Amino acid sequence: MASARPRPSVMTLTERAAARVRELVEGAERPIAGVRVGVKKGGCAGMEYTLEPVETPAATDDVVTGHGATVYVDPKAVLFLFGSVMDYETTKLRSGF
Repeated sequence: MASARPRPSVMTLTERAAARVRELVEGAERPIAGVRVGVKKGGCAGMEYTLEPVETPAATDDVVTGHGATVYVDPKAVLFLFGSVMDYETTKLRSGF
């Protein structure tokens, strides 16, 4: 019997994004496993991304790991994030994913 093909990752993390996720996990007031990326209605395109701490991952979350960081993807966000790259940047005016 042939083995199943591995499932592709929903998204990938840059080293900067992974470093920031690790900082958030290490600096959290309570122990957390990582962060969850989701979507909600809003923004100019009709959807905006959310980021929240994850104490206990949901069984339905997709798990993305990279560079020592773990990001959980809400199942409702998979179609919006598939194939994307999560990065983190700091400029003079803002910082964010």
